[in-house]
Amino acid sequence: MQHYTQEQLIGILDKNHVFRTIGQAADEVGGECYVVGGYVRDIFLQRKSKDIDVVAVGSGIELAKAVARRMGRRANVSVFRNFGTAQVHCGGEEVEFVGARRESYSHDSRKPIVEDGTLADDQRRRDFTINALAICLNAARYGELVDPFDGLWDMEDRIIATPLDPEQTFSDDPLRMMRCVRFATQLGFTIEPDTFEGLRTMCERISIISMERVSDELQKIMLSASPALGFELLFQSGLLALVFPELEAMQGIDTVAGRAHKDNFWHTLEVLTNIVRMTADRPAEDTLWLRWSALLHDIGKPRTKRFDPAAGWTFHNHNTVGEHMVPNIFRRMKLPMDERMRYVQKLVGLHMRPIAIADDEVTDSAVRRLLFEAGDDIDDLMLLCEADITSRNQQRKQRFLDNFRLVREKLIDLEERDRIRNFQPPVGGEEIMELFHLTPCRQVGTLKTAVKDAILDGIIPNEHDAALAFVMEKAAEMGLPLPNADA
Repeated sequence: MQHYTQEQLIGILDKNHVFRTIGQAADEVGGECYVVGGYVRDIFLQRKSKDIDVVAVGSGIELAKAVARRMGRRANVSVFRNFGTAQVHCGGEEVEFVGARRESYSHDSRKPIVEDGTLADDQRRRDFTINALAICLNAARYGELVDPFDGLWDMEDRIIATPLDPEQTFSDDPLRMMRCVRFATQLGFTIEPDTFEGLRTMCERISIISMERVSDELQKIMLSASPALGFELLFQSGLLALVFPELEAMQGIDTVAGRAHKDNFWHTLEVLTNIVRMTADRPAEDTLWLRWSALLHDIGKPRTKRFDPAAGWTFHNHNTVGEHMVPNIFRRMKLPMDERMRYVQKLVGLHMRPIAIADDEVTDSAVRRLLFEAGDDIDDLMLLCEADITSRNQQRKQRFLDNFRLVREKLIDLEERDRIRNFQPPVGGEEIMELFHLTPCRQVGTLKTAVKDAILDGIIPNEHDAALAFVMEKAAEMGLPLPNADA
């Protein structure tokens, strides 16, 4: 957080020519105008911000048109009269204009009744004090900061607070509750106690918000430097049970006959944190779906939890159950149902395989099958499995890590030697049908599977001649007529 004098703010604004132009256009049409919201907040937090929002006391649309006239033919204006807003695009810049307004809401809708208002009215309707700052762009007051709710001090103290009573703020627009958690997560701020109590009190209001809007906030939380913090806040506020009940169901510890299992919710957040740390050298956008895989890797445990008097708590096949849950979760949350979902589904389904291999003898056959099923995602799968080792028993943890290192070494060796990753059997279905004069049938599938299994088990090399000889041998065992039988 950095404090600035008005002169320093003028210097910062003047690094972008558009602000002087906007101020001159406002003076021309005879109204006040201010740059507001996140752009101003990020000046003081020294963060990059590309979204420029301008409030005009009067018509934002008319101000936008006046700005475009000053910019000339290179400017393009988009007007949204139903919302009373306009955008000006020029040279890579995008500025949104809106008239200052005051808003009132009905209980069952987040669509406000909007009336013209003053700058003070507009600042009161903002979600958080740190987003209610404004800098004047008119020539007479250019660079003057207007901060009626002490947003600067809240930034100094690293606090998220609402300008008005939190319950009113969150009732007016319940999406602000998700934004509250998201800003706290992105900025590493603390939610002010009364504001957090407002979250807890009003959390049920989130039900009137579309899942698309909720998912957009969840994605921003996932892309932050500490996504686990966001899910912790969602859980503590009561929002998680409403927007992500499958994850909330993982929380808690059951005890029978003095035997308890670990809390799978907090374990999951630890795995998510480990993934973020282990991929710190990669852009967050490149690891988004790996992060989702970490969040969902144990999502099947609540449905598979059983107590066995001999074995204790078990979660048999939770990876398979979780794999089947992923599409429904993505569909409900309006997340993409394409290869990104299938990637998460694959990692959730396979995440126990390297652990099972590392916990037993690391055989070539087991590693070949793992490499074949994981394909190009094998490296991310291994990262997920290493992140999943959260045991407090250091000897057990080190044993798994040592075995994972052996698995990785075998993966490299077998890939170089056998070319297993994403391989197709060197003798395919068409060749088998042509050899034995078959149409598509069960025997063709049996032979194809036999070749694949033989290569994965190391019985034959991944080569055409060896595979063809194996097919001939298996065909004879199945009683199929050999290609030269009629000769």
